[in-house]
Amino acid sequence: MFPKFEYGEAVRVIRNLRNDGTYPGKPTGRLLIRRGSVGYVRDVGTFLQDQLIYSVDFIDQGIMVGCREQELQLECDPWIPTRFEFRDKVTPKAPLGIQGEVIAQSGDEGEIEKVLRDHPGGPAYHVRFSGRTLQIPETALEFLHAEDEGE
Repeated sequence: MFPKFEYGEAVRVIRNLRNDGTYPGKPTGRLLIRRGSVGYVRDVGTFLQDQLIYSVDFIDQGIMVGCREQELQLECDPWIPTRFEFRDKVTPKAPLGIQGEVIAQSGDEGEIEKVLRDHPGGPAYHVRFSGRTLQIPETALEFLHAEDEGE
């Protein structure tokens, strides 16, 4: 298990980071770092002997946070902003179907399972609706609840 990022490297967090209960002085679930923010690797350690954890210093926010490798990319790598992220609750703008069978309609709850930033034609997502996972372009989705937008 070799680290992908080295001490002092500038990295970008690719998803919002919330307090999982391990960050002192902030309530569990509180947003700590917004996706797209840039920080610097200060240390690399392991968790449960099979996961690399990077201590990343987000200087502009004055916070140092532990990040998993899959939550980071090099700052110099292209950044494709997305409207939604993992676990966001969404609904289709129009009915979605497979071979004439309607899987989800506007107002039905779906959950983002995977963000596909490099999808041809713009960002797309794997979204779970009623036990089925569909690949859906960003333009075909909206937040399930309007108040979730912008968080």
